[in-house]
Amino acid sequence: MPDSADLAALVPPPGATAVLVTAGGEVLFGRGAGATGVAVGEVVFNTAMTGYQEVLTDPSYAAQIITFTFPHIGNVGANPEDIEATTPAARGCILRADITAPSNFRARQGLEAWLISRGLVAMVGVDTRALTRRIRDLGAPNAVLCHDPDGNFDLPALMEKARAFPGLEGLDLTDSVSCTQTHVWTQTRWELGQGYGEQDAPSRHVVAIDYGAKHNILRCLASAGCKVTVVPARTAAEDILALKPDGVFLSNGPGDPAATGRHAVPVIKRLIDHGMPLFGICLGHQMMGLALGAKTFKMALGHRGANHPVKDLTTGKVEITSMNHGFAVARDSLPAGVEETHVSLFDNVLEGLKVTDRPVFGVQYHPEASPGPQDSHYLFRRFTDLIDRAA
Repeated sequence: MPDSADLAALVPPPGATAVLVTAGGEVLFGRGAGATGVAVGEVVFNTAMTGYQEVLTDPSYAAQIITFTFPHIGNVGANPEDIEATTPAARGCILRADITAPSNFRARQGLEAWLISRGLVAMVGVDTRALTRRIRDLGAPNAVLCHDPDGNFDLPALMEKARAFPGLEGLDLTDSVSCTQTHVWTQTRWELGQGYGEQDAPSRHVVAIDYGAKHNILRCLASAGCKVTVVPARTAAEDILALKPDGVFLSNGPGDPAATGRHAVPVIKRLIDHGMPLFGICLGHQMMGLALGAKTFKMALGHRGANHPVKDLTTGKVEITSMNHGFAVARDSLPAGVEETHVSLFDNVLEGLKVTDRPVFGVQYHPEASPGPQDSHYLFRRFTDLIDRAA
């Protein structure tokens, strides 16, 4: 492992205006893009060919630096519609090629300008295939991404900064991405030529616990005929029940489910005991598993991309899904009365579960996304069906 003296002796190549330094002392130079400055986080890779704006604003990417394996990023530009949260949660990104100019009728600005406006540090000109192999073989490293137009880098100090980052295991990040006040969500899914609609005649009331909810999940719930009341991550069970919901949704979010579960699991247990219909996605699914008595673990290699095949064991159908998770529910820890419903066809990781005698289920992947393009939207109907039967 390189020490501080080794790093201090490194000379950046000509034209280098950005560098990635891992906690282990690995150094990768490139050209800076986006905002100038320093970003610290866990370096992961995403295999999606499209949706980079949605990825960068997905709250589940809090405290992470994203390596895009697809080389041409920026070709559809950026717009104010394709965001999953008002403020990006990702800390930066790494790209193979220079950011391409936008060529799409919906673009309102180029990705470079958008990154600068959102304060996101980026690096281009990197062998992302080699970096992806490194992550695949050795795991996601903690690292610092630095963009300095003058190419002045204190590599030993950057390495120490990376070593000081605690990593995601044991980290509760939901307070940094959750809403701070209860509010009602009415926006429905986007349609070509019309944009987003409004739900003005809901037939069900769903409370969504916001652990870092993606906007499009809330839109899908509204499009399914629900009035959606969004509450902060630390809302008490009795306060949720006082809103008189027909069902409760447990949202996606960042960090370690066991850490967030210290305050969330007792709430979820209370809702399950009350007989409330529950639907969880991503972090919500993981903490549902914890509330039911299962265990979670940090994966050696997480799932992040828009080309992940998942089999629905209840129907036998295979869905092409979008994923973003570095933790999962351990299959062998499922208690009696809890069944696996979905499985990854990449590595056999559990991707969904349900309670056999209660209206409770969850999935690890993201059914609101459109890689299939709509293979998994049926899950929102499955939730409303559970609500209607419970009523």
